[in-house]
Amino acid sequence: MTVSRRQVLLIGGLGAAGAAATLSLPFGTVEAKSASALRDSDMPRPFRTPLTIPPVLQPKYTTVDATDGKKVNHYVVTEKAANAQILPRVGLTTPILGFDGLFPGPTIKLDQHTKAVLRVRNQLPSHHAIGGHQLATSTHLHGSASLPQYDGYASDVTLPGFYKDYHYPNFQPARTLWYHDHQVHYTALNAYSGLAAQYHLHDPLERKLLPQGEFDVPLTVNDVMFASNGALGYDDNDHSGLWGDVILVNGRPWPTMKVKKRVYRFRILNASISRSYRWALSTGAPFTVVATDGGLMPVAKQVTSFRHSGAERYEVLIDFRNYAPGTKIELRNLSNKNNVDYDYTGKVMQFEVTGDPVDTTDPTWNTIPTALAPLGSSPYDPMALKSSQATKTRRFRLKKSDITNLFSIDDSSWQDVIASNFQKVHADPALDAVEIWEFENSSGGWFHPLHIHLVDFQILARNGRAPSAHELGPKDVVYVGEGETVRLLMRFGPHKGKYMIHCHNLPHEDHDMMVQFGVGLVPGTYDPNDPMTAHPAEWDDED
Repeated sequence: MTVSRRQVLLIGGLGAAGAAATLSLPFGTVEAKSASALRDSDMPRPFRTPLTIPPVLQPKYTTVDATDGKKVNHYVVTEKAANAQILPRVGLTTPILGFDGLFPGPTIKLDQHTKAVLRVRNQLPSHHAIGGHQLATSTHLHGSASLPQYDGYASDVTLPGFYKDYHYPNFQPARTLWYHDHQVHYTALNAYSGLAAQYHLHDPLERKLLPQGEFDVPLTVNDVMFASNGALGYDDNDHSGLWGDVILVNGRPWPTMKVKKRVYRFRILNASISRSYRWALSTGAPFTVVATDGGLMPVAKQVTSFRHSGAERYEVLIDFRNYAPGTKIELRNLSNKNNVDYDYTGKVMQFEVTGDPVDTTDPTWNTIPTALAPLGSSPYDPMALKSSQATKTRRFRLKKSDITNLFSIDDSSWQDVIASNFQKVHADPALDAVEIWEFENSSGGWFHPLHIHLVDFQILARNGRAPSAHELGPKDVVYVGEGETVRLLMRFGPHKGKYMIHCHNLPHEDHDMMVQFGVGLVPGTYDPNDPMTAHPAEWDDED
């Protein structure tokens, strides 16, 4: 396969995004020199820029929900085009699309049981400069048990010049969530352009056990390629995936972070639209994995490396206490099968240990906890479920068509959902039913990060064996590797309605690896939470 002009499109115009690698897919790990078309002097290099932390979004105002007396924070974010200074040459900026014009967007932080209303204003250009599609957006709070009409249902879109208010219950245990665009068939381009940000839900147990404040560090990782004018390049290799040659952490290429001689907590979000990572520290020291997508693990696990697919979140502790001031430690990417690796994609960021004073009155400065979340600490805790509770086992096959070049789940896709007027469901669990879902990867060599909306699940097995140590916590995305079959256990609730299942290799999702399931729905009866009709966007007449 050669890289075509149609595939290599740039924000701000057409151009050639450095087709140094001609790819034949699927493949094992492919190594190539570069993907960007920048002059060598304009290419960023590892560890020459400081890590930046996205700002925390403050609520515009706070109310009280009259139905239950719960506090409600009201937030506003505006989706808009902007220019980001990602590259080292001053004045060589990169056009992006961002929440409040930032890449990544502002972080939202709140406490469990504080509800949120997030107004998302679509002030984007009418059409995307890369794909040419209309920039109608749908914001998904990934990891939230939201009602269907607030879940970022792909076809429930907000047009430019409109806004939508999303209501989030925030009753779940502490966790790292993220909000990103989910526009039908264009999620990959929109998220790649910058429409992604973290969202942190805190609770008393997590605050007691784990570092907080400046020692609770969000790391949003993604990979990009650049055109010669500094714009983002885009090549999805016939919808199979995009692998950039520049690794960004919080929007900065291969940054450096100064750290004190203490324990730090890092919330690692893989926001790459296709690339998976396998993390390791240059010292060989372990990570202590304390939380997965759905929050705290029952027991912390120490690992020296672990694989991390798109949309998964892992919270890890790194202990810097025993390093001498001046020591530099790299966070490295050992990669996985079906990635394209370039000169510097094996590096991610660098930590530099300082001799700055440490506040030893903070008990988390030297604490590596073992026991974390007691089983059954929340009503929908998947880690407390037993396989014997399951009333049904459903089996799904992940496929790729050699004829259409499209990906599917059991030969079904979102096109089928659209053709059914959004009525076709691929599974119909009852409200509060416990089921086992089995996903078999029959797609000819690809890996798929599978995301099930609404629920957290427990990974029971991978190819009949126990799951990896780092994923022994509540999950909402599962890495389904090449030729793997995974078994998942979950309880469906607390809401009735229609929710999506899809691959989080976003070019796969867009073409067209997404279906929906219905929880507690009776065919032919009125659905008060229909995501296409229950809460449509409204005209935005604010200045």
